[in-house]
Amino acid sequence: MSAFEPALCTVTFRKLPADEIVALALKARLAAVEWAGDAHIPPGDTSTARTVRRLCDSAGLKTSYGSYVAPPSDDLSAFASALAAAVALGAPNIRIWPGTRQRNSRDYSADERRAAADAIRDMGEEAARHGVTVSLEYHPQTLTDETGSALRLIEAVAHPNVYLYWQPRPGLPLDDAVTEIGRIGEHVSHVHVFAWDRDRNRFPLASAANYWQTALAAMPPSRWTGRRFAMLEFVAGDDPAAFLADATALRQVLALEPPSGASTIAEGA
Repeated sequence: MSAFEPALCTVTFRKLPADEIVALALKARLAAVEWAGDAHIPPGDTSTARTVRRLCDSAGLKTSYGSYVAPPSDDLSAFASALAAAVALGAPNIRIWPGTRQRNSRDYSADERRAAADAIRDMGEEAARHGVTVSLEYHPQTLTDETGSALRLIEAVAHPNVYLYWQPRPGLPLDDAVTEIGRIGEHVSHVHVFAWDRDRNRFPLASAANYWQTALAAMPPSRWTGRRFAMLEFVAGDDPAAFLADATALRQVLALEPPSGASTIAEGA
């Protein structure tokens, strides 16, 4: 299995302040936190970013910055604000959204796809000057909403500082997830972890333990050379208690502690 470490996306707890999230991450024995740019550290807010950095440094937590920059709708100036926040946070990685949000990849013309790839390449180059990597969200209604489109995009970007995240589309069967991972895995930096069905109902991560163990074990070697994080994203009822239970399940999936018992498999969650 690839050596993923457990982490949290703070979009999971939009309403909680940063210090409470850090306390939860410590209690859950996580390694890192990806801070949401639409909730906890707005783009350009370097003061808040530095404050959160101090909290994380004191807790021994690594960071990533989860931006909502969406090239080519957003240009380099928009990216610069998000990058400034990432640098102030001490985050070595920034997540961006490929293409216009809420738009299916099949609806893009060749020229539009080229414009997106060019914009992402420029952002990857700018981030590299600051020692920050760029990772593309892997998500429905983006240019990475299906594997073929994601591969065409990352190959068109063709920049060594730009990578892909991976997460299953809600309801994606395990066999399809393994096939996807085999095709794009060489470009994957981090993954977002959750247990949803196709209707986006949320379940305890323990119910999808076999799904995630199998998926992560199928991840091929990647050109990514840094630390890799499996980031919990969203939990049942937005409940901190559910998060702590999911964090325990994630640590078991990652073989960081022994399983508490046999898990029920939630196929396609």
